[in-house]
Formats: sequence, structure tokens, C-alpha cells
Amino acid sequence: MAMLEFEEYKAKLNACKPELDHLAEAMHLEDARLEIEKLHAEAEEPDYWSDLERSQKGQQKLKSLQNKCDKYAKLSAAWDDMFTMCEMALEENDDSLLPELAESYEKFAAELEQTRLSTLLTGEYDANNAIVTFHAGAGGTEAQDWAQMLYRMYTMWTDRHGYKYTLMDWQDGDQAGIKSATIKIEGDNAYGFLKSEHGVHRLVRISPFDASGRRQTSFAAVEVMPEIGDAGEIELRDEDIKMDVYRSSGAGGQKVNKTSSAVRLTHLPTGIVVSSQVERSHFQNLENCKEMLRAKLAEIKEREHLEKIEDIKGVQMKIEWGSQIRSYVFMPYTLAKDTRTGYENSNIQAVMDGDLDGFINAFLAMKAG
Repeated sequence: MAMLEFEEYKAKLNACKPELDHLAEAMHLEDARLEIEKLHAEAEEPDYWSDLERSQKGQQKLKSLQNKCDKYAKLSAAWDDMFTMCEMALEENDDSLLPELAESYEKFAAELEQTRLSTLLTGEYDANNAIVTFHAGAGGTEAQDWAQMLYRMYTMWTDRHGYKYTLMDWQDGDQAGIKSATIKIEGDNAYGFLKSEHGVHRLVRISPFDASGRRQTSFAAVEVMPEIGDAGEIELRDEDIKMDVYRSSGAGGQKVNKTSSAVRLTHLPTGIVVSSQVERSHFQNLENCKEMLRAKLAEIKEREHLEKIEDIKGVQMKIEWGSQIRSYVFMPYTLAKDTRTGYENSNIQAVMDGDLDGFINAFLAMKAG
């Protein structure tokens, strides 16, 4: 019986092979290798390292291209290893390798699908880092606790992918949780993958804050924007910005600096407001705010298919509270379900621990469909 299963895995691997070969073309690996050679040659030039901006950009690009080539090389090697495993097992009539093969194949298939979907990320900002903001909805402590649960979920997703995140703003909730927070997530295609998470997230659970143990529905919004690396790409004119410096509010915890260094910027043409209070100096908080503002403008430009930033008019109603993108139910059953794709996962704990790839991949597949 086990030998039959090895034959089945061998057939599955043969069926995957054309997709794996096609992936190399879709990822433009040949172009990537040529670009890597060119960047290595540039790094040998005498004045290369003295031009800080050029060398930093060059090294970032080199790292990104090498990651892409390494990812494909790992997939290719995994395919070879599994095929060899099948042939060895069949030759020697040895079924002891079956559990290892099953686990390897599941991992390989998921990685292949994820890599295939990443080739669909061709939007203007898809390759960029992401700036993600969490807002608690109406409902006080309940919603503020939910916003912090979402913050934890996305930081865990970030860790799973080997990405890195930096805190840009944090506003404590009144009793628990957060009113809002902003993080920057750095990694290849971070914005392309995460932009599907932009919207309202709904929670249904027995409230830990309600002595009667009633079921509560809470809402929080997640806003996903691309980091704009080149400040010149989206210019912020001084006359378009109003700046307020104020003392950080809230309990503060570990995250908020209790000096008059918090900064709030208002973008006058659009009415967009951003704030930052996590850094020690108001200059650093100001830089955070400018970065967030550029990111918001870029996200609106892309979402509304505008030619240029100047086409954004009026106050932006960022997220419609009436239309949630996903529901997370803890009671009376457990289920996370996406209202756009229909994708669902009943292991709510895994989802809250950052297992979001199924939702993200389903959304990308739907968009590509």
C-alpha cells in the first residue's frame, strides 16, 4: 500500500514540474542573474561606496534579487530531493520515508503556490515595504482590545515570513488594548501581499470585560499603505502641511515617550491627519509622520487609479465601517471567514497567531482570476 503512495507522490511531482519550470520564466530569473552580476561589478568601482545613497540602493536591490534566486533554488532542490526519495523507496521497497515525504510535499506545494502568486504582484508599489495602521472601532474597551489582538496577529505574520517590523505610532486604549497603532513592515513584496488586508475586521466572542458573559461583536480597521522609499516621488510641500507638537497622552506603557515630542501632521489639501509619539525626539516623530503621509497618499492614488497625487481631492473616508472584509468568530463555534473570497479557516487560534497566507493567497488568486 505504501509503495502505491510513493507512486502517487511521484506522479504529483511530475505534474508539478512544468509549473516549476514556468515559474523560472515568470520570475524573470535570467534577468535577475544578469542584474546581480551588474550590481557586483558596480560595487567594485572605486567611488561606489563613497556615494552612500547609490551604494545603499544598490545593496538593497542586490539583496532582493538574491532572495528571489535563492527562493527558486530552494524550491528546485526540494523537488529533486523528493523525487529521489520516491525512487529510492520504490527501489528498496522501504516505506519508512513516507511521513517525511508527505510533510516535505505539503510544504513544497504551499511554497510553490505562494511563489507563483508573488509573480502576480505587478502593481506600482507591490514590491515595497508596507505601513499598517490599526484603528479601534466604536465600542470602547471591547474594540480597543480587538485592535490590539489584530496588531499581534500581523506582527506574528511578519515574524513567520522573516520580515521585520518597526513601531511608528501607538495610542493606548482607555482600559485595555489600543485606540490606534502604526507599524512599518519591511520585506520583499510586503505591500503586495498585505494590501488585501485593508478594511474592517469583525470579531464575535464572549466578552472578557463583561461580567454577564454576553456575546459581543467588535470592529477594528486595518489600513495598509506602501512605504515610499524616494521622498522625491511624492513631494510634501510645506504650505500643504500643518504641524502640531504636543505631549504624548495615555498610560504610555513601554511604547510611548512622555515628553512634548509627539507630532501631528494635517495634510491641508486632503484633510488627512497622521501622528507619531513613539520616538524620543520630535524630529524622528516628524519623519515618521512624513513617511506615513506619503504612504497614505500613495495608497489612495493607487486605489483610486489616479494619475498623480494632485488628483486626490477632499477629505478621504478611508474605510467604510459598514462593510467588513473578514469575520472572526470565537463563540458559539470557531471560524475566520473572508467575505470577499469565501475562504475560511476554523482553526481560529492559528489565524490569530499569524496564519494568514490562505486568506492572502485566495485574494490574490481571485484578483488574478
